Amino acid sequence: MDELGNRPARTARELARRTGVDHHDVLVVLGTGLSPVAELLGVADPPVDLTTLPWFPHLTGLGHRALAWSVELEGRRLLVTAGRAHLYEGRTGAEVAHTVRTAMAAGCSSLLLTCAAGGIRPDLVPGQVVAVSDHLNLTGSSPLVGIPADHPAGSPFVDLTDTWDAGLRQLARAADPGLAEGVYAQLPGPHLETPAEVRMLATLGADLVGMSMTLEAIAGRHLGGRVLGLAVVTNPAAGTSVHALSDTAMHQVAQGAVGEVARVLRAVVGGLAAGAGAPTPD
Repeated sequence: MDELGNRPARTARELARRTGVDHHDVLVVLGTGLSPVAELLGVADPPVDLTTLPWFPHLTGLGHRALAWSVELEGRRLLVTAGRAHLYEGRTGAEVAHTVRTAMAAGCSSLLLTCAAGGIRPDLVPGQVVAVSDHLNLTGSSPLVGIPADHPAGSPFVDLTDTWDAGLRQLARAADPGLAEGVYAQLPGPHLETPAEVRMLATLGADLVGMSMTLEAIAGRHLGGRVLGLAVVTNPAAGTSVHALSDTAMHQVAQGAVGEVARVLRAVVGGLAAGAGAPTPD
């Protein structure tokens, strides 16, 4: 399957040529409204236009830019992207996962994913940052579709028990002891959910709902990566508040959490550099 072999490897080689960096350690994906986090992580060099790299799609989601930076932070080399592809843009699961697979072909072993999300659990409020502890993939899609069981990259029947790394969440809580955790549900979008759908999600155990991250996490775990997910609550989910939902307002709320997200990410990278937050043994 070319999406697992030649494509990520060729894209990683081109990325190395553009950045002058042969190896990256950590991928940081910045979701809706969170691209300014890149500056707080120390970006200095001009970004790479991802659409000029092989197989990277143009991004049409609000607040998502097809830009990436190579940044050194706390002795670790970060690949930071200012956006991501989504299923609702007409992309396949493999296309959505291309950034993760390219980053891992470039050497990344830790994936720090961020997104905007609606809050289902009553105690979650707009502007709050939540660490993802588990997920519900309700997209009807997977980045592992079509991979044979004997593929050199690994069987597609990957164990997702520990998808969202407990050690990385521990590092995040060291930066913010009050950091909440929650189960994140992904739907395909682009439309927002109905109140009935939100009630269904709550019944299923979801605390948050959004349109990204889970396919990236699945692809990362399949290749042996460690995954942290940070979701910024941008609004109460449909039916849990009398306020109308607006994508522009959600984008603005996410931007208000830029400082907190950057602080947590910097602490996680620092912890990784110090050898803390080791994976929890089975």
